[in-house]
Amino acid sequence: MPVELVCPAGSPAMLRAAVEAGADSVYCGLRDETNARNFPGLNFSPDELADAVGWARGRGAKVLVAVNTFARPGVTERWRAAVDAAADAGAHAVIAADLAVLSHAAKQHPGLRLHLSVQAAAGSPEAIAFYQREYGVKRVVLPRVLSVEEIAALMREVGVETEAFVFGGLCVMAEGRCALSSYVTGRSPNLSGVCSPPEAVAFTEEGGRLVTRLADFAMDRFGPDESAGYPTLCKGRFALEGEDPAYLFEDPVSLNAMALLAALDRAGVSAVKVEGRQRGKAYVARVAGVFRQAIDALARGQSIDHLEPMLLDLAEGGRQTAGAYRKTWR
Repeated sequence: MPVELVCPAGSPAMLRAAVEAGADSVYCGLRDETNARNFPGLNFSPDELADAVGWARGRGAKVLVAVNTFARPGVTERWRAAVDAAADAGAHAVIAADLAVLSHAAKQHPGLRLHLSVQAAAGSPEAIAFYQREYGVKRVVLPRVLSVEEIAALMREVGVETEAFVFGGLCVMAEGRCALSSYVTGRSPNLSGVCSPPEAVAFTEEGGRLVTRLADFAMDRFGPDESAGYPTLCKGRFALEGEDPAYLFEDPVSLNAMALLAALDRAGVSAVKVEGRQRGKAYVARVAGVFRQAIDALARGQSIDHLEPMLLDLAEGGRQTAGAYRKTWR
């Protein structure tokens, strides 16, 4: 059976575009801080979610609801209400990481599937076994730091579905808990919807070069022939002990693991995931369509070499990487 294609839906229109382009499942969030893409103008009301679930089910697609931020002390009722809204809407699953959220879902909605968010950073058999035993988690979204070989070894020791990111943004931190971004912007990526809030970002021209800034800090400088990425601390250039500025954490580049779809399938991955709820319906329609072609071609035993370059113009800085899936460090 081909791997499941899971695509982002930042709005009802984006959800419809993803399903019509070939997504098997879509993931979305409510219009509040219970999901990690809490942007103005994005996400769903409870009524919109219920309508979307009904529409998707009628087309054979599943809706997964992200309640994947970590609850703030004193206002945990908001997170419980989000789980309740997802269950009431008939969502196929809730994606969560917070122990209190998982506990509420398991106790109050025992028939609701639970998927463990990448925010939980569960990448060992022991961690996965804990969530499976305590909360009945059915699927784990794997952190983006594992190689294909490590995933295969992991799958030999766990009895749970896994989901792996194959396209979109990369994160080298404990996802949603970036201390660097919190320090610079004064806002937690866990609740603000992004590691670099738009109001803290600025692009200026200085000495004929484009300078990207995050709050009061310059992240990078680009010449006229260089592509500028969105300024995040982990993708900034830093001067270390008098050396020329260099990318110390991560280059401004996007993940595209299409070439590894067959390897991920052999490793035992149940689903592959596209990142980008903040993008738009044209983005998701195009990415979903190309990945649908790739998954179907592999199922027929055909080559997909011609498909991988088709999404290069959507990559940050016009560059793609297989990320940690092909890592050479240990």
